[in-house]
Amino acid sequence: MIRKEPKISNIFETGDTDTLLPRSWKSGSLKYDELKPLSEGGTAKLYSTLDLNLQRNVAYKTLHEDLRDSDIETKRFLREARVTANIQHPGTVPLYELGRDREGQLFFTMKKVDGRDLKEILFDLRQEVPEVVEKFPLPRLLDILIQVCQTIAYAHDIGVIHRDLKPANIIVGKFGEVYVLDWGLAKVLNAPTLQKSEAIKNEKMDTTLTPVGRHYGTPMYMPPEIARGEADLDGRTDVFSLGIILFEMLTLQFLVEGEDPYEIKKKILDQALPLPREVAPNRNIPGDLQAVCMKALKRNKYDRYSSATTFLEDLQHYRHQEEVSVYWYSGWERLTRWKSRHVYLIITTLSALLGAGLHALFSR
Repeated sequence: MIRKEPKISNIFETGDTDTLLPRSWKSGSLKYDELKPLSEGGTAKLYSTLDLNLQRNVAYKTLHEDLRDSDIETKRFLREARVTANIQHPGTVPLYELGRDREGQLFFTMKKVDGRDLKEILFDLRQEVPEVVEKFPLPRLLDILIQVCQTIAYAHDIGVIHRDLKPANIIVGKFGEVYVLDWGLAKVLNAPTLQKSEAIKNEKMDTTLTPVGRHYGTPMYMPPEIARGEADLDGRTDVFSLGIILFEMLTLQFLVEGEDPYEIKKKILDQALPLPREVAPNRNIPGDLQAVCMKALKRNKYDRYSSATTFLEDLQHYRHQEEVSVYWYSGWERLTRWKSRHVYLIITTLSALLGAGLHALFSR
């Protein structure tokens, strides 16, 4: 059988790496080639472009035209860039440059990630797309969530709360890398408060550039304290959103749905949240994993995991066939998990005993 060598795609054209940099070299936004639209959100646009000096493709982000005179959106845009740049972790996209274009409009550039967001992956799993089902079984999804938790735990450790965690803000790269995106709504602990003149009239601003009582983020992934408009947030806010993502991974269904954001928020605040096994009885969801999910989804933040780190630890325990902290195991379940962890030892021991028995039998 002839083994085919994998095809290697060369990202460089001939001479790209050795082209001399002219003395009148371009800087700032002038060094970027044509902007090609990638995606568009509520406040900003994302483009793909070529850095002419380094000859590399980058992602280029800028505010919508109608928001460029907004003090709040400008500060939030700057905060996103600076927060992203300072969370120097493998789970965040490297940010290359922050500046203004020739018209004076803000932009920043960052690594262009070749991959898919988790929202698309979960959608394809719901549609039972064969190649996606094969590539993303539950253990793989849990590994993705573990990587997300590691990034969020690091962010919390340096005083940053994401506040808008959802599958659309999680990118899975071609080679297994996992990135957490869109830190524009992040709460930076101990950051300076805006002056009243910069705030919306009669509303006090918190340290996240968000008015108290206003609801920013995505309703379907919104923790109760944000839905209530509370300003006193901490890492447990992100834990709730992580719990919703785990719920979707387990059930391939949404935790809550509604006709509009207000109906969704009301369900988050008042409706009893369903158990994953009740929502998806045919998916054979393990009891201990369900317990981890529901612990993260406690409506009272003081009843949740105390941090993203403790949530992460239970996910890792589950993946290593160890007991999680929030579930009571029966004797049979403990035995089953012990056998799963020590299957190699059991097989080796039985083989040795069988070999010794056969040797004794034929040695007589």
